[in-house]
Formats: sequence, C-alpha cells, structure tokens
Amino acid sequence: MEEKASTAIAGISHDRDSIINLDHGDPTMFEPFWKEVGDSATVVIPGWQKMSYFSDPKNFCWFLEPEFANEALRLHRIVGNAVTDDRHIIVGVGSTQLIHAALFALSSTEARQPVNVISAAPYYSMYSSIADFMKSGMFRWAGDAAAFNGDDNFIELVCSPNNPDGEIREAVCGNEAGKRVHDMSYYWPQYTPMRRPADHDIMLFTVSKATGHAGTRIGWALVKDAEVARKMGKFIEMNTIGVSKDSQVRAAKILKVIADGYELPDVEAGSKFFHFGRCLLANRWKRLRQAIEASGRFSLPQFPSEFCKFFEEHAETYPGFAWLRCEDQSIVDLEVFFKTINILTRSGRQFGVGPEYVRISMLDRDANFDVFIKRISSLE
Repeated sequence: MEEKASTAIAGISHDRDSIINLDHGDPTMFEPFWKEVGDSATVVIPGWQKMSYFSDPKNFCWFLEPEFANEALRLHRIVGNAVTDDRHIIVGVGSTQLIHAALFALSSTEARQPVNVISAAPYYSMYSSIADFMKSGMFRWAGDAAAFNGDDNFIELVCSPNNPDGEIREAVCGNEAGKRVHDMSYYWPQYTPMRRPADHDIMLFTVSKATGHAGTRIGWALVKDAEVARKMGKFIEMNTIGVSKDSQVRAAKILKVIADGYELPDVEAGSKFFHFGRCLLANRWKRLRQAIEASGRFSLPQFPSEFCKFFEEHAETYPGFAWLRCEDQSIVDLEVFFKTINILTRSGRQFGVGPEYVRISMLDRDANFDVFIKRISSLE
C-alpha cells in the first residue's frame, strides 16, 4: 500500500504539500454569490435594538423573531419543498440543537428505559454523538434502523436527501408505534429535484445548507403537533434561554434576498441563488465523475433525472457530499489512502458502514476543490 501511495503522490505538482480538508461540510462555495449580492444582504442593528430576551411573548416559542418566521415560510412557499399549513415553527441554534430538542420532546421523563434512537446506515455521522453525548436517561443511540430488532420504543431519524449518499429516504421501520424526525437540511433545489412538498410530523431545516451561512447558526423546525412543538421550545429555553435575535435578523435578511430574487420582476438574473448553486454543483459533479471514471479505482452513486417542480424541468441530483466507494482491493482503508495525498475525508465507519467508503465535501471553495480534482486525476 505504501508503494502505491508513493506512486500516487509522484504525479502531483507543487501544491502536493498543502492539506485539503474535505472532511467537514463547510459551505463556502456559496461565497461568490453573496459577494456579488453586496449590500442588499447586509444587516445593520443599532445598539439599542433587540436587547430584550423576548421576541413574541404570546408565542410559546417566545424567542422566535416574527420576521425570520415569515421569511422562512415565504421561501418554503416559493420553493415548494415543505408543507407549512397548520405547522408550528421552532427556531434553534442550527439543526443540531433542534435534533436534541426533538429527541427530548419525543421522549418521556417517566419511562423506565431510554427510548432507542436509530437511523438507516449510512446515516449522518453526528447522529450517534448527538444521541449519546449527554448520557441522557431519556434516549440512547441504538444504531442502524435496518438492523433494529427492539420494541416499539424508538425514534427514527430520517435524513432526506441523505447525508452522506444523497439518496431520498423514507422511514425504514414500519412500526407505527415509533416516532420519526425528518432531517430535511438538503431538500433544496441546488441539491436535488423538488418532487413534492415534504409532509411529515417534524421537519428540520437549516440556513447553513439552504443558503451557505453555517456561521449564523440558525435552523428551524416545522412541527405538526402543538405539544411536541411546545416541548421542543422548552428544551431550547432551558438549554440556551432562546436563540440569538441578531442571528435570526441576519438569517431573515438572507432568506428575503433569495426569495426576492424569484418573486420580484426587476431583480437581475444573477440574483437567483438556487440557479447559481445548481450550476456550480453540476460543474463540480461533472468534473468529479470524469476524474473517477478515468481513475478506475472508485465509484459513485448514480441518480436518475427527475422532474423538478421548482425549475419546471427534468433535473439531476447534485448532493453536497460525494459518497465514494473504493473498488481497488489493494486499498484497505480509503480514508487512510486519501491522507497519503493530503486529502482529509470522513471514513465510512463513522456512518455505520465499512472503511471502503469515504464522504467528501463538494461544498468547499473553488481553489480547494480544484486541487482535489487535480490530485484525483493524477493518481496512477
């Protein structure tokens, strides 16, 4: 293996010593769009504004900024990716806090045993950590939903499109007694065709993947049941005493800019965010597939072209991550192999499968992605 690694590195040019971190999903590829938008996405908050804890005291989610809620609902209506009628909106510090809130709301403080938390492999690598990090007596990680043989006391996390492999997912466990949380972080037009509005009891979204603003740390949940929504809000209240108003105001402005790009007739064509993201990802996926095909060592999932109701045409799927499988039997651990060419990836082991898989971010800046493609293409 070391001999092969040395051979692989030999063909790489002067940038071979730089480490390219494609382990994480930092969505910096969207920076050029927001630079072009300029001041129209800028927010100024005077020092005397937004000082109170409370945003809407009459709402049980009293820290939810009405402006943010309105723009989130508006964007869902434009895109058509989620049913919003008769839903309660809960804002959280990204989707991670909302997952914790949902697990809390769907568990019982009176139960003798913690509820089992499951997800079908390959599942998002953070799900197990989220479920077990606080060693809660209310819930615990129980692994792959497809292999789950437990009782009716379970919560299934359904990620669709799935992180890491981009597939559209449905719940695996058919037992109606269980509960389900649908993580819809990537159900936006730049990643996948908009087939129909998602209609689930609990749906989670986040600006980090919708708009690229991961640092704003804002996510939201659409929740059907009022009592579940109330419990989720209570968890966030006790966990962080609400959610930053400043972040919500910025997120509202960002969502408004995207929505205006599709609803206002005098907006320039370059202001259409989802068109920008789709075009960029399409180009990246084309280059990656060409490099993978030329190498003969790896394979990628294939996705059918489907009609997208948002773009009103047949569209391809361009996930935010590449789920790469090694077909070369001489390579035992694909994550380790990529480290030999200074590419950091995330091993399939963290997603509940084997080391022949890695997840690779497609969302990094152009310069890093270009180096990645160059190194893949240089493998002998």
